Amino acid sequence: MATYTTEITSDKLISDNPIHQRLLKAYLAAKPLVQGNLLEVGCGEGRGIEILASQIDSYLGLDKIPEVIGMLSGKFPDYSFQTAHIPPLSEIPTDTYDTVVSFQVIEHIENDRLFLQELHRVLKPGGQAIISTPNINFSLSRNPWHVREYTPEQLRSLCEPIFSTIITKGIGGNAKVMEYHEANRKSVRKFTRWDILNLQYRLPATVLKVPYEVLNRINRNALHRQEGKKVTDITHEDYPLIDDPTQALDLFYILTK
Repeated sequence: MATYTTEITSDKLISDNPIHQRLLKAYLAAKPLVQGNLLEVGCGEGRGIEILASQIDSYLGLDKIPEVIGMLSGKFPDYSFQTAHIPPLSEIPTDTYDTVVSFQVIEHIENDRLFLQELHRVLKPGGQAIISTPNINFSLSRNPWHVREYTPEQLRSLCEPIFSTIITKGIGGNAKVMEYHEANRKSVRKFTRWDILNLQYRLPATVLKVPYEVLNRINRNALHRQEGKKVTDITHEDYPLIDDPTQALDLFYILTK
């Protein structure tokens, strides 16, 4: 049986539904854009493979967790999966892929510039990389699993020297989603108000991961009990793809080689 952390959001735990649907939307937004040979960097448990399958000729998924790669290889025998710690993408030849997708990954990468350079390298000329990552302006607390988070301007500035064209969009939220987001903010505040020394930003991430995980799960379960259908009724349709990344929960950038 899989063990789900709050960072590896489950499609099976009802309390995770708003986050699952938000992550799912990135794949649905990318579907019209992907084509040809597709590389997914950080495929996780394969949330979006079936969504993208009808658009592509081949698929390779990379992830660092061997158990996940083994599971996906059995579930999707027509596609390829490899264990990889990135960057670099040392096993991938230059100019190989028509499209690369990498959702909610770059915030985990220490050398983010090399990460983007490697996405650019493995793309064919004119190919596109589609990435998503949280917009730090909507984050409710420090996430110790993330090396950093970005403003829209910071991520664009990082991409500009590497890619020829950058289209900046975002995954937003409608009124239903933003009502949940506000309830979540108030719930998180019940925990963070006790952090009078601002330790969440001062302590090393390794120290914070266990308490963050415990409190985050308690918080999601509490929101499910208190908000009921406001949690369970959210779908991917409540997360529109928007043109203004400053108003987005997640940044969604389309990068052309």
